[in-house]
Amino acid sequence: MNALTPPTLLHADKIKKATRVLLIEDDPQVSEMVAQNLSRLGYHVSQCFDGVSGLTQAMAEPYQLILLDIMLPELNGLSLLSRLRAHRNTPVIVLSACGGEQDRINGFSIGADDYLPKPFSMQELQLRIEAILRRCYQEHKPSNPAQLENGGITLNRLDKSLKIEQQAIEITPVEFELLWQLMKTPEETLSRPYLYQAVLNRSYSRYDRSLDMHISNIRQKLKQALPSSDFIRTIRGKGYRYQ
Repeated sequence: MNALTPPTLLHADKIKKATRVLLIEDDPQVSEMVAQNLSRLGYHVSQCFDGVSGLTQAMAEPYQLILLDIMLPELNGLSLLSRLRAHRNTPVIVLSACGGEQDRINGFSIGADDYLPKPFSMQELQLRIEAILRRCYQEHKPSNPAQLENGGITLNRLDKSLKIEQQAIEITPVEFELLWQLMKTPEETLSRPYLYQAVLNRSYSRYDRSLDMHISNIRQKLKQALPSSDFIRTIRGKGYRYQ
């Protein structure tokens, strides 16, 4: 498995600091490498090396995320996941050398939230963790406002409308959702993988430029109404930020 220098986390520090990760992996070298990289990023990582102890630990302690190998001694990962799902809805990312289509289908059908075939890079794993945690965090926010206002821009969730200085501006549903995601977390950088999941409902690909095109369209509409505006910033190598 390829280990890359771990990048800076892109989601809010308060998510990272509160995150307890259970890593269930029978290969000690792989387990230690993943645990060390995630620990350096600020996660609290516990390790188990077989399915029985992994299931016991997952049931006994509150974890925000589980990283689960499939080929485990004593109890395989799919059986573990099936038993876990009867009692817990903890997000689970499967890490497995069994990366075929049917293997992934089996994992998702039992209740995996994501499936990452081995070998994988630490960068990709970190980005997938970020996407899942950010999505779960947003879904459990205590308030879900129907309207956002910032800098003369008003978004209304009820009718999916955009107004700039009280003037109605035409906006597509995807553009609305993208601008909503950026405006509700001002001054925070949202990564491309997160925006792909939250807005486009698909996994990030560096060859897919559709997100950048939507951002460009939004910028043009904001500029037309507010020529001096520069609300959406590109953070090189990371994502976008509303400020």
